[in-house]
Order: sequence, then structure tokens, then C-alpha cells
Amino acid sequence: MPDRRVRVAAAAASAVLALATLVACAPEPTANPTTTPEVSVSPTPIATITPGATPSSTPTAAIPTDCEEMLTDAVLAELEGTPLNDPDTGIDGGEQADGSLVCLWRDPAADTTYLMTTISAMSRGPALDLLNQLADEEDYECYTPDGGTRCEKTWENETYPVIDGRTLFWRDGILIDTRFSNLAPPGYTAAIVESMWG
Repeated sequence: MPDRRVRVAAAAASAVLALATLVACAPEPTANPTTTPEVSVSPTPIATITPGATPSSTPTAAIPTDCEEMLTDAVLAELEGTPLNDPDTGIDGGEQADGSLVCLWRDPAADTTYLMTTISAMSRGPALDLLNQLADEEDYECYTPDGGTRCEKTWENETYPVIDGRTLFWRDGILIDTRFSNLAPPGYTAAIVESMWG
């Protein structure tokens, strides 16, 4: 009889040990077994969503290829007499190899008066990083007109008694970046935006 009890006890101990081994190998239970695993989804760029429209990753505008055609007659009248993309400025204006457009309105003989716009492709992440940095660190004023984001700032020129400034407008993966000194025609950026997006 004692031998039978020892064998039963040994068998029971083996069963407990085997069960403990299986439990140790089992995966950790989740807090909620019915929860669906998280799926990483890339955010849809804000600029491609318009009220009443289906989100699209396709830009709604193309980078212009001509510096004058994108401006209104009123803005062109303000710039009349100022050379456009004069090679003597040392700036290579017009269409660029990367698809961007550079428009420099400047008399090479002028000390400071100029207006320079670069229109280039820039995705949402880098664009928002740039605009947020300008707002947070350099006190640019930013707002959201015409379906995009616009940031701007003006300041006094360090050498001459004139106003310098910079205006940026981003929408649909395109950045319009304008720097100027003593030459800021009213409605300049708005004219470019209108010509590109209507």
C-alpha cells in the first residue's frame, strides 16, 4: 500500500510539473482579448482635404513656369521698371532643374530694393516644421487663408531706412516663399495663389 501511494503521489507531482511547464510556455494574456491590434496609419495631408471633396494625394496645382503670367496687371504695374531675373544679380532666376521657379525682381545697381520668390515642392511635414519654427522662434504671424497656411513678418532694414520682410504660403505640397526689401506690391502673394488654385 505505501508503494501505491508513492506511485500516485509521484504521478500527481509529474502531472503538476508538466502543467506548470506548459503554462510557462503559453503567451501572456492580453488585457482585453477582443481588442483589435493597432494599425499604423499615415495621416492624410490636411492640404488635400477640402470641404465636400474626397481626400486626394494629388496636388491641385502645378508650379508656375513664368514669373509674370502668375501676377495680375495691378501687381505687374507696381513692378514696372524693375528688372526680372537680371543675370547681373548673380542669381539664376526662372525655371530650375528641380522643377521649382525663382523670380527675382531687382535692379543690379540698387543697394537693397528687391523682391524674390521661390515656388517649390515641399511635403506637409517639412512645411509645417518650417512654419511652426518661424512662428515659435521668430514671431512670424501665421493664419490659414485660401485653403493653405500663410506666415509673414516685416522688420526694419539694418542698414537703410526701409522695410524688409518675408511671406510664406503653403498648400497642396507647394511652398511659395517670398523675401523682400523696400518692394512689396499689395496683393502679390494673393495673385500667385489665385493663379495657381483659382
